[in-house]
Amino acid sequence: MKQLTVTLASFALLSCTPLASGTKPAGAPGDRAVVDPPRDTAHPARNQQLLIESHGSRMNALFFLASGAGPHPTMLLLHGLPGNERNLDLAQAVRRAGWNVLTFTYRGAWGSEGDFSIAHGLEDTAAAMAFLRSPEAIRAHGIDVNRLVIAGHSMGGYAAAHEAAAEHDSQPPLAGLVLLDAWNIARSAARASTAGPNGRAHMVANLNDFGRALHGATPESTADELLSQGPGWSLPALAPRLTRVPILSIYATHGSATENKRVAEALREAGARVDTAELDSDHAFADHRIELARELVRWLERPREPSAPPEGT
Repeated sequence: MKQLTVTLASFALLSCTPLASGTKPAGAPGDRAVVDPPRDTAHPARNQQLLIESHGSRMNALFFLASGAGPHPTMLLLHGLPGNERNLDLAQAVRRAGWNVLTFTYRGAWGSEGDFSIAHGLEDTAAAMAFLRSPEAIRAHGIDVNRLVIAGHSMGGYAAAHEAAAEHDSQPPLAGLVLLDAWNIARSAARASTAGPNGRAHMVANLNDFGRALHGATPESTADELLSQGPGWSLPALAPRLTRVPILSIYATHGSATENKRVAEALREAGARVDTAELDSDHAFADHRIELARELVRWLERPREPSAPPEGT
């Protein structure tokens, strides 16, 4: 999709030890993003195709499983709208750093069963996280449930934050939230609403890259959903329920950096510790993929302080 207004936030992380596991090669922080690890012949890295159920439909998923016996820290990586850029290079980079990475396509997107909508995408994110927390998945795929991170790009960034907020009281808590030029949907909806009919037409024009990727959704139906439900999808409004999860926010100078900086400041005012990075690139980080991977892995490898318990406990 063409650039819609986005926002983001980030706080600093959990646990006193790095989130990444395994022996680190010598070099600068983040080097594991771009250096292949030695092959573990007993437990080699591998890809596992999966079907994850969400509300009666099966979603296509691909699990990038790290080498080694595990259990491994695990990231859930969410794509945007419609998902032309799925950031699978980031999945590979994070796996090289010793992580499992689960990717999937929302209901109705890219061959997954069902119909697509943004509201369904939020439900689908919860279903994928529930899968990662299930005893069966933990056993079968070597998941360290104490080190679960959720990451998302654009619409996926909002979905990731929405899920992290819903898991505010979860035990064990999420170990991190990563927002990649995340979309503050409410801001886009407000701008379109104040512009009247021209606002809807402009929004439809921006949703020009659906192709045949989304079943049950068109640019027109998606614009209508944004206008009707979008005002309730605000990143800053999630801040009170994101105080326990550390957040990394990476935004693009030629994408939505201005709005993302505003949201990051709003989150700081709410008491969040925010880690941010700005890359001189576009919304898709098209010409800064290696630096994007390095920034992400660098952050995952940093030692963290323990998270505060929920209030009232």
